[in-house]
Amino acid sequence: MTESFALTCHDLSKSFGPVRAVESVSFRLESGRFLALLGPSGCGKTTVLRMIAGLERPDSGVIELAGRVVSDVRTAIPPDQRRVGLVFQDYALFPHLTVAENIGYGLARGADRPARVAALLDLVGLDGYEARYPRELSGGQQQRVALARALAPQPDLILLDEPFSNLDVALRTQVREDVQRIIRAAGVSAVLVTHDQDEAMSLADCIAVMFAGRIHQIGAPRALYEAPISRQVAQFLGDANLIPGTARGEVAETALGDIVLREVAHGPVEVLLRPEALELRSDGTGAQGHIQRTVYHGSHQSVWVTLTGGTPLKALAPADVEWRAGEQVRVRARGAARAYPV
Repeated sequence: MTESFALTCHDLSKSFGPVRAVESVSFRLESGRFLALLGPSGCGKTTVLRMIAGLERPDSGVIELAGRVVSDVRTAIPPDQRRVGLVFQDYALFPHLTVAENIGYGLARGADRPARVAALLDLVGLDGYEARYPRELSGGQQQRVALARALAPQPDLILLDEPFSNLDVALRTQVREDVQRIIRAAGVSAVLVTHDQDEAMSLADCIAVMFAGRIHQIGAPRALYEAPISRQVAQFLGDANLIPGTARGEVAETALGDIVLREVAHGPVEVLLRPEALELRSDGTGAQGHIQRTVYHGSHQSVWVTLTGGTPLKALAPADVEWRAGEQVRVRARGAARAYPV
């Protein structure tokens, strides 16, 4: 293993009694990059995070931080010696301490401490808030204080455990952008645990999708969204139309007509078509269907269609054409698609 990797996990496994929470998890994170562990509740992602932090000891496997082994069969470096910063779901701020005191809590007393706290206040956009208490801050401001406190000791790695789940929906997008900016500016590597696909896609350079204690696919957000390895990954990463068809090499015959495949396949398949890959027309070519319902989103609209043969589809359409339930419509597929054997 080389020191160009901020984090290396090799063959991690962990059980709690008869329950196998994590099974043979392996991945690496390059220095300065942002990784999201994404999966449904109970899939093991938080257990992986806690093992990286040193809060849980793996039953087997190896964890390296910046090339240093911190956990294996013989080694168990304590959390406070791993150079890892933690941001918890509930922020875990001390209510009786001011913003400045919370940020500086883990720093040794000395002449450099006030300067470090001041630099972090500026970094997280809370200059002038140093004398306030957590109860006097909004949820987004508390989140930034928690992040500043985690960054204060200059860790090699930041771990974020469902950090936005306590925020109102209206705040989440802005706070996510703030957190991403702060972590990039600090130049630190980060691992985010989340069950929210939008969070993972918008924040991370790389996503590891977990189900039942295992990583099923890992890669860049675009690669995972456009070419998921399985139906399960496809459906977890966004809306997915899975259309029955018959593959004959580079093309699959479906109710939408012939669809070009990303990879050669043969025999019965399900073809993955994202809603944005479907084009709706009032006339011309395409499979015929009728609109079941629509939802207007401002910049676009979601349109649910049933083809004449009974195949249900969801499409995303521009907002400039108003589609109505009951209308006849023509549907065409755009681009190449992924197919899964049946």
